Amino acid sequence: MAIQAYFLPETVDEAVSLLAEYGPDLLVMAGGTLAMPLINEGVSMPAMVMGLRRAGLDGVGESNGRLAIGATATMTQMLAQDAVPMLREAARAVGGWAVRNMATVGGNLFAPPPSGDFAVALLALDAEVHLLSQSGARTIPLEEFYTGFMTTALQPGELVTGFHVPRPTGRTVYLKAGRKHANTPAVVTVAAQVVMDNGTVTDARIALNAVGPHPMRARSAEAALIGQPLDEAAIHAAAEAAMQESQPFTDAIASEWYRRRMTGVTVRRALTQLAS
Repeated sequence: MAIQAYFLPETVDEAVSLLAEYGPDLLVMAGGTLAMPLINEGVSMPAMVMGLRRAGLDGVGESNGRLAIGATATMTQMLAQDAVPMLREAARAVGGWAVRNMATVGGNLFAPPPSGDFAVALLALDAEVHLLSQSGARTIPLEEFYTGFMTTALQPGELVTGFHVPRPTGRTVYLKAGRKHANTPAVVTVAAQVVMDNGTVTDARIALNAVGPHPMRARSAEAALIGQPLDEAAIHAAAEAAMQESQPFTDAIASEWYRRRMTGVTVRRALTQLAS
């Protein structure tokens, strides 16, 4: 079935109204880097599509000491922001320049693994997601947004409108392991934030991507660091814990075994980089 209707709302309120009117029959997209290949190949055949490019959700700025990102801000826009350097690294890891010009921060939340390499950085930075429907607005931690493989906490009629990202309080690192140096699907991606006090780790957030059903926190790895110096023993323990709690899969890019092994290797490299 060909697309019968295409909507291009001029405001977020108009977008929410259209979503309430047409419900799950309405495909919502912004850059289209995820949706259009599926439509072109006949995998997805929506009757109605709503584009968000003109809805006013592409702003990037600061609000109350936090970075405020609109849902349709592009990866290219994120390369230009200076407030949170790790997000520049994450944006650079998303495809080539043509993809980055189109791909949006909000859309990256819905990228199936092994994609989603920007969302994993947001997760490590304790980002919040802003949601809006005709019933009202709500904000949830990004960690609570994911509920399973290709499932989220979005309620019927809700739209992702933006994010708030706290400024990092500790050291951060972002590493992506792939088959090529650049423009490559991930074998595993690691984003981490570690807070130190007098040589001891007081807080740690380690997020993984491409080794589970969605970007995920490596909580056992985090626990292995808390209260410890960021030395070789703690790094080894965290890397082993991350490897064990990962949920890798086999695809055309890498086997389950290889993804699990590279999780340990990449977490070790990331934490060693922070320690140095």
